[in-house]
Amino acid sequence: MDPGQRITQALNDSTGTYLESSAQVSGWETPLHALELHHTPHYGQVLRADGRNLVSEREGFIGHENLVHPALTAHLAPRRVLLLGGADGGAAVEALKHPGVEQVTLCEPDGPLLRIAREHLSALHRGVFDNPKLHVVTQELPRFVRETQARFDLIAIDLCDPAEAICSTDFYQSSRHALAPGGALALYLGAPVARPERVAELAQRLNSVFRTVRPYTVYLPLQGALWAMAVCSDKLDPKSYTADEIDRRIEQRKLQDLKYYNGETHEGVFALPNFVRDLVNPPRLKQPARGRRLGVVRAAAK
Repeated sequence: MDPGQRITQALNDSTGTYLESSAQVSGWETPLHALELHHTPHYGQVLRADGRNLVSEREGFIGHENLVHPALTAHLAPRRVLLLGGADGGAAVEALKHPGVEQVTLCEPDGPLLRIAREHLSALHRGVFDNPKLHVVTQELPRFVRETQARFDLIAIDLCDPAEAICSTDFYQSSRHALAPGGALALYLGAPVARPERVAELAQRLNSVFRTVRPYTVYLPLQGALWAMAVCSDKLDPKSYTADEIDRRIEQRKLQDLKYYNGETHEGVFALPNFVRDLVNPPRLKQPARGRRLGVVRAAAK
């Protein structure tokens, strides 16, 4: 165990954040990543990969709940979920809170990362890897999505800063084809203050693939920034639900141990600041092109 240190993370070329680490608990080299596990006074265990913060045990619920529940709660009867990334198991925990979900498939290309997370991040995964509803696949993400014959009610990309292959128009098209009717893709777009051009670029790509793209924003403490996310679908529109409707559905499904998500937060995250609106729906996209525009809904499934 190495002594404490200050660990930093860049948000762009000129700004970033830092954390105080009490100790580096361990480090590993996998075929895909250089991993570090730190104990921090504020966030508890923090897992890092290639010099970037992946997840912490004390605030990981913020990203996990907001990635999974806005789409799954809006869906009338979700049964099958695909998680791309999410080796810590936290997003799987959230998906399996929905009683109608029969299977969650977690696809993670880095097998050693899965083993490390299972051993060291039990506060996040809470034993979910032993749940018979969870099916874990170790495979390259684009290949799995391209070749799968299954159809999913939700595909969630649990990667804050995915590689370019996971952000391409081709990948988004493959994801769309892997959705069941009424299904949705949920993902992170990036930090709209630190990397506005990235958020705008990904929003435009998604808009070229899906009929309805609903960006939203959440502050992620471990990343030290406001983060943009999105739910994308050809039918599902999570923004069309009121806080009361979401709270009723939470009660009907008996969703337990929600530390962040409720009807008001569901409505609130979709209330975009003007500068984010301008990023995800710039002037050149405001006029409908073949009936498509960010935020335009042709059919809402409740």
